[in-house]
Amino acid sequence: MFKGQVSLTEGSVAKGMLVFAIPIFFSNLFQQLYNAVDSLIVGNFLGGNALAAVGSSGSLIFLLTGFVNGVSLGAGVLIARHYGAKDSEALKRTVHTTVALGIAASVVLTVLGVLFTPQILRWMGTPEDVFVNSVVYFRVYFLGSTAVVLYNIGASILQSVGNSRSPMYYLIAASLLNVVLDLLFIGVFHFGVGAAALATIISQAASAFLAFRKLTLSREDYGVRWRQVRFHGATLRAVVAQGVPSGVQNSVISLANVIVQANINSFGAQAMAGCGAYSKIEGFAFLPVTCFSMALATFVSQNIGAAKLDRVRKGMRFGLITSPLLAEGIGLAIFGLAPLLIGAFNNEPDVIAFGVQQARTVALFYCLLAFSHCCAGILRGLGRPTIPMVIMLAIWCALRITYITVVLRLIPDIGVIFWAYPLTWSISSALFAWYLAHCPLPVPGGGAQARQNLH
Repeated sequence: MFKGQVSLTEGSVAKGMLVFAIPIFFSNLFQQLYNAVDSLIVGNFLGGNALAAVGSSGSLIFLLTGFVNGVSLGAGVLIARHYGAKDSEALKRTVHTTVALGIAASVVLTVLGVLFTPQILRWMGTPEDVFVNSVVYFRVYFLGSTAVVLYNIGASILQSVGNSRSPMYYLIAASLLNVVLDLLFIGVFHFGVGAAALATIISQAASAFLAFRKLTLSREDYGVRWRQVRFHGATLRAVVAQGVPSGVQNSVISLANVIVQANINSFGAQAMAGCGAYSKIEGFAFLPVTCFSMALATFVSQNIGAAKLDRVRKGMRFGLITSPLLAEGIGLAIFGLAPLLIGAFNNEPDVIAFGVQQARTVALFYCLLAFSHCCAGILRGLGRPTIPMVIMLAIWCALRITYITVVLRLIPDIGVIFWAYPLTWSISSALFAWYLAHCPLPVPGGGAQARQNLH
């Protein structure tokens, strides 16, 4: 076991998961911090319209990057499975195929992002007074999307073999660099909103370099050898089978969020700025959700590979209890502190009002969001990524859009949009709970299912 790695197939389940999940938590915390710093500095130095341009960025960026990130998560599940089973040849092929796929995808992403940003922003109904800044921000961001993709690939490989500390260190370094560059480019040189995106991609490039430096220097079977980076046919098919459902899920859900953002945009720049500020705050509530979802996928997959089914059950129970409790605690804090938190981004009364309304509508339901994401992570680890894809596409996409489209026509109030989230989180949680209660564990090393249920 090398420095930074955690054994997920031996020892205490709770301790192992926490030691593995806590660095993921801090990684996501610092990533969220430097996303929030963009908005804080832009909102305070450049004003409400610039904040609206940056604040509305999340849904569009995730639309274009979500598929690649989902595929990397799926590949990570396979890497964890091979690592747990000590299958060195399969591990090497999967790592190098994943890197090759990431490089190819980043080229496509850069072209699509740069060429189609204006049209997508038009489809989203972006107001004219925000449009130019939005185009600049997104184009600069997507010119550097290769760094974003490669960091996620590198971090996914390291986390899949139990090393969640190294990606944490790299993101902390990137976060600090991002803060310095934001203050330099915007606060000192007054370069404008595009500088916020430039600071982000420079920081991401630094973290990607550090991640791949770690992987290329490693002598382990999961180390990257650039001469071996290529597509291996059977391995590529396995990566696609495991990763594409997660990628499709991410992209289609983010498409739904783009449509939701378009409806928010129809209420004007103040609504965009307020909801954009809230989205940065909400990102902090997602931290226990994301870290436990990722930890569960890796934990379950490694222990399935190692044929330790009792540990799979114990890990699932621990994650499904701990993550919702942590998320709900954060939700309570956001509910109470909403005016202060939104006001930190922009002190215009209308901006604060929109942000507070959204926060106090959804924050108390974060436990349901956490439960759904943890169930999705478990199912990915079990090798069943299609189930969360179907549930989330049906509920978080189709139902959410239908509800907003129909009800907003009858009740033209922005609160209708905000209530779409608790509604769909509740339904998906019920469906996931039912499925997991009846889902048998797979037999390690085989395609058949065991006859014993998860509970």
